[in-house]
Amino acid sequence: MKKELNKNYSEVMEFILLGFRTSPDVQILLFSLFLLIYMVIVVGNISMLVVIKINSRLHTPMYFFLRNLSYLDLCYSSVIAPKTLATFLSKDKRISYNGCATQFFFFALFVGTEGFLLAVMAYGRFSAICSPFLYAVRMSQQACVRLCSIASYICGCINSMIQTGFTFSLRFCGENRLDHFFCDVPALIKISCVDTLVNELVLFILSALIIITTTTVILVSYTCILSTVLKIPSAHGRSRTFSTCSSHITVVSLFYGTVFFMYAQPGAISSPEKNKIIAVFYTLIIPMLNPLIYSLRNREVKNSVKRIFLRKKSFH
Repeated sequence: MKKELNKNYSEVMEFILLGFRTSPDVQILLFSLFLLIYMVIVVGNISMLVVIKINSRLHTPMYFFLRNLSYLDLCYSSVIAPKTLATFLSKDKRISYNGCATQFFFFALFVGTEGFLLAVMAYGRFSAICSPFLYAVRMSQQACVRLCSIASYICGCINSMIQTGFTFSLRFCGENRLDHFFCDVPALIKISCVDTLVNELVLFILSALIIITTTTVILVSYTCILSTVLKIPSAHGRSRTFSTCSSHITVVSLFYGTVFFMYAQPGAISSPEKNKIIAVFYTLIIPMLNPLIYSLRNREVKNSVKRIFLRKKSFH
């Protein structure tokens, strides 16, 4: 139990992001590495958005969801990366209280939305493979927009408002050093000067609820898909059908694995260094890998990229 708030506390108006506490030389090395990763994220995800936009063959439900996935990856990495890069080179590692709350709100919004979107994408694959005759109805343009806006963005926004409201209702008395490279719940809970049991329970229950709900949709969808695929007589047909899901399965495994280890364990608050390493993975590495996974393992995307380059060469 943390000590109770006394009458002489001084309200915290800003936080100091301690980030990675290393030597100046290592800080420069980390800055270069993070900058390179962020550039790959920006180029990769914008390229996916452009390729899907300009190629009419990719104007299908699957690529509508993939376009939103690229948008979310670009957004939540951009909420974190610029400030992190600035703190590597600057001695001023401060972030205002409102700036911290804003950063966390948008980060939780985009990450939460991505979790729900991955479940929606699994449902889309289920509809395409298990109910192909109903696919046009279930995955019409209006249905896709509703699934994306209501099931993903609105649920992500509700999650973000709850997390932000509970976290920033805490008192921070004097201690304002966050042992992290961005404003995240575990680091904020750790420096609060009041009892945080309720906040830790909310973090655990909300994260577990989202993970259980979305992974149930994903697991049920892929159980039905596997059952349908196994009924296909030819090995080539089974391989070709299931290959359309391989990219999504890889992305889901990376995303949910890291989120589970970060938030859905009762001891998630206790290890700042472990949290930082895991946070780098899901704030930067996963948004970098997602467009590579979908482009390298997707024949239609690869062919679209080739056609764009060939078209450019023909103009020259």
